Amino acid sequence: MVLNIWIKEVRQLNVPCSPDFSFAQFLSKPTVVRDWNIQGLPSDAFSTENGVIVSRGRRWPLMVDPQGQAIKWIKNMERQRDLKIIDLQQHDYLRTLENAVQFGTPVLLQNVQEELDPSLGPILSKSIIKVGGRFLIRLGDKEVEYSPDFKFYITTKLSNPHYTPEISTKTTIINFAVKEQGLEAQLLGIVVRKERPELEEQKDSLVINIAAGKKKLKELEDEILRLLNEAQGSLLDDEQLVNTLQSSKVTSAEVGEQLQISEQTEIKIDAAREGYRPCSTRASILFFVLNDMGRIDPMYQFSLDAYIDLFVISIDKSQRSPKLEERINNLNEYHTYAVYRFTCRGLFERHKLLFSFQMCAKILENAGKLNMDEYNFFLRGGVVMDRADQMDNPCTTWLVDSSWDNITELDKLTNFHGIMTSFEQYPRDWHIWYTASEPERSPLPGEWDNACNELQRMLIVRSLRPDRVSFCVTSFIVNNLGSKFVEPPVLDMKAVVDDSTTKTPLIFVLSPGVDPTSSLLSLAEQSGMASRFHALSLGQGQAPIATRMIKEGVREGNWVFLANCHLSLSWMPQLDKLVEQLQIEEPHPDFRLWLSSSPHPDFPISILQAGIKMTTEPPKGLKANMKRLYNLITEQQFTRCHKQDKYKKLLFGLCFFHSILLERRKFLQLGWNIIYGFNDSDFEVSENLLSIYLDEYDETPWDALKYLIAGVNYGGHITDDWDRRLLMTYIMDIFSDAAVSAPFYKLSSLPTYYIPKDGPLQTYKEYISMLPGVDHPEAFGQHPNADIASQITETRTLFETLLSLVPQVSAGGKGESKEDKVLQLAADVLQKVPENIDYEGTAKILDGDNSPLNVVLLQEIQRYNALLEVMRKSLVELEKGIKGIVVMSSDLEETFNCIFAATVPPLWEFAYPSMKPLAAWTRDLIQRVEQFAKWAETAHPPVIFWMAGFTFPTGFLTAVLQTSARQNSVSVDSLSWEFVVSTVDDNNITGAPKDGVWVKGLFLEGAGWDKKNACLIEADPMQLVCSIPTIHFKPVENKKKSSKGIYACPCYYFPNRAGATGRASFVVAVDLKTGAMPPDHWVKRGSALLMSLDH
Repeated sequence: MVLNIWIKEVRQLNVPCSPDFSFAQFLSKPTVVRDWNIQGLPSDAFSTENGVIVSRGRRWPLMVDPQGQAIKWIKNMERQRDLKIIDLQQHDYLRTLENAVQFGTPVLLQNVQEELDPSLGPILSKSIIKVGGRFLIRLGDKEVEYSPDFKFYITTKLSNPHYTPEISTKTTIINFAVKEQGLEAQLLGIVVRKERPELEEQKDSLVINIAAGKKKLKELEDEILRLLNEAQGSLLDDEQLVNTLQSSKVTSAEVGEQLQISEQTEIKIDAAREGYRPCSTRASILFFVLNDMGRIDPMYQFSLDAYIDLFVISIDKSQRSPKLEERINNLNEYHTYAVYRFTCRGLFERHKLLFSFQMCAKILENAGKLNMDEYNFFLRGGVVMDRADQMDNPCTTWLVDSSWDNITELDKLTNFHGIMTSFEQYPRDWHIWYTASEPERSPLPGEWDNACNELQRMLIVRSLRPDRVSFCVTSFIVNNLGSKFVEPPVLDMKAVVDDSTTKTPLIFVLSPGVDPTSSLLSLAEQSGMASRFHALSLGQGQAPIATRMIKEGVREGNWVFLANCHLSLSWMPQLDKLVEQLQIEEPHPDFRLWLSSSPHPDFPISILQAGIKMTTEPPKGLKANMKRLYNLITEQQFTRCHKQDKYKKLLFGLCFFHSILLERRKFLQLGWNIIYGFNDSDFEVSENLLSIYLDEYDETPWDALKYLIAGVNYGGHITDDWDRRLLMTYIMDIFSDAAVSAPFYKLSSLPTYYIPKDGPLQTYKEYISMLPGVDHPEAFGQHPNADIASQITETRTLFETLLSLVPQVSAGGKGESKEDKVLQLAADVLQKVPENIDYEGTAKILDGDNSPLNVVLLQEIQRYNALLEVMRKSLVELEKGIKGIVVMSSDLEETFNCIFAATVPPLWEFAYPSMKPLAAWTRDLIQRVEQFAKWAETAHPPVIFWMAGFTFPTGFLTAVLQTSARQNSVSVDSLSWEFVVSTVDDNNITGAPKDGVWVKGLFLEGAGWDKKNACLIEADPMQLVCSIPTIHFKPVENKKKSSKGIYACPCYYFPNRAGATGRASFVVAVDLKTGAMPPDHWVKRGSALLMSLDH
């Protein structure tokens, strides 16, 4: 504000002022700043300004300090004055505070959260009363004398805290989070001190000399001013003044000369140091990539101190070279890979590629090799609000509208003009490219193949074939950073122990289905620590035992393993204290603290920063899972059952069954509606049952085994009826007479998976090792398209995650700012929000007719009107908030971020669940309102209902049943549905059916539709969903269940089959003819009807 507004005014009015005015220099002395730097305050301008605000601010500072730089500086600065350190977990912190207030010692309150204790109120608001000559302050219920020397500092580890206005007005909130330039300056100092120590020493002594020289000049000036002020009579008669002037003239000239020489030498030294700038820049970029990972998962927290240690190791270990450029390249390469290796062991599999890509993109962006407009399109894709002005899609038969939206928006980028028209020119070539199995490697049609660089090719793949994006990303990383950045190192726990010290906790970040205890036990045995390994699972009442174990471990050199920290969050602050204690004391050299926890935002950041993190995940693929299960079985277990021939075959079937259930997750909605945590104990119990029951009975008790294994044991996890049907389908296939009697019984439609011939345990392991490493979807009974669907979802998650890492700042001077973009989009949406439907008028027209359908109509109108009101209100408020007319509430801020990311704000999602992005959602809303507005206007229900347009389709279907029951005078409970899929076009349907309704607009996922024979068929390649013709929903009485050739196909409201919070997605089961395949085939395919899609 001072620089941008006041100084401009001052200069225009010709008021004398320093030519290069700086806020920090004006309010501080170079000698003081120098001291601050020695005490640990980074030397960049931003940190200096922070230092000035801390030391000169009127209110007590509240420092946002995720990397611990402020704490380090305050501790060193106030050490001489006997600094007291407290936190809100201590039970006697108020007594410490009282003493400090009385005796004038500084206090540091560390690690506060978003709330402060009300008892601090009087200190924060400085409620001091003067009684006589003394200052008093009221703390709790007593008055304490207040010393003017008292200082109070507050720090928080949270990187982005939200403080209430009360706290914000009582404290000065200062952001000490490390900045790029600040960190770069720190790292430059480190690398120069290691590589050219003489330069850094010269620089240090120069800075001290320059500061001392300036201090001397200042003292001389002050002395002369004092003497002038005290002089009486003629100045020339004042001998002392004349002598001081004389000597100060000489000294000033000498000091001035020295300063000039020093400053010239400093320029030379800085130029030499600049040679190492690329190293510090690269290291600084990488730290901020690491730092951003915390937004993806709360467990990804990294400490700056540990990072600097890693940087120093890289300087020592990387290859030296007499040529500076070569040396810098070696150091950069070594350090970049060291950061990747160090970080990978603490990342989940799904985030490793993302981390490499983020590193790669940031390095290229810094080098100016990344076109940011293109990169932003890569992340966001094309958003089209209004398709009225859009060129028509020339390839409607194979190109979906959302892909065409991407192409039309891509055409607006500088290097892509003309790509739209090339679809008209070469539709066949584009279709060949689109259906290629590896389009990213295939030549692009026309001149585009030569015109596009790697990133531009990726934009085309992103627009048309999102399922191939992760393959593009992988090759992009390989081409720019090297292949080792896409091959994460395998976790070697022995190496991790060697890297650790007694002060670093070793933290397992858990994922469902994996327990690291057994591998940790075997590591303890290898390391000779088995007798001194103490494990404890945390939970209620375990805290005192855990504290005792740690204290004993520190003393005696034990390994202490505290499992499931997420179950004991209330004790975590105490654990934080114990870990802090480890940093100060000297534990037994053999002591190690192992922790395990599921990701949780309340897990203490400081433990995560101090520790080494390792992720545990189940192996991927049928082969890896079966191999792991067979490794759990001992020779003794394998031979204990007397019916060996049956047992061995069914055990193999059970292993396959368990692996299939686990691996089906990768197909997402086509796999399971809800993800279940099937684990090893399910398998162990089932294996036990199998052995016992086979021994007990001569005849194989199939029903009992199926019921106990699938119904009770695995079925105990299952909460969704359709998932239970799938589970039973698999068990029926695997547990049958044929599995025991037929040789080489096939377990899937592929020839690869069968039950091998009897033999010892080792032969089964050998057979498993020969299975393919990558599973074909058919192994699960899935269509090859199912892989594409899950890859598209993976891509979408990748982009959402990458977008969450984009800095939330306005564009300074170049391009549109974030605010402008949101204003424009919000205005667009507001303009398209349809008018409210006239509820009162409709109610009047329908006054006499209370038929069930009319009741549904009025309820729907009410719901849509409520939504439209909320949308209008929030969009108008948002505009005011951006312009600064009203305060941005948290709801408005969320709406702002959602509109910027082109997603639907949660505030608007109360009427009905949807997974569409903002543009498609808005278009869909307009169509929904149109259906009801037309119905309300004519007071006649439509001939064909678009059921997806209802907010509660179940209510609509119930109303249809009630209408039919009244017409035919039967009980509504005796009615059920019969479904007839139309074989003619909608134009030929002219009137409503005699009974029931016509329903249009449903989509079939996981299958295709044969219109002529009205039955299910396999989907075409790349066809993930297809429209199904209009269906006649016909109420019938006491319908007979005929399951032969009929598939009960679940129909869902939106693609998330599990439903949203408080809202089920399942609507009705529609009976469809199965065609040439049995119903089980479609059960395994996960085939279902959807009312709306996610694009």
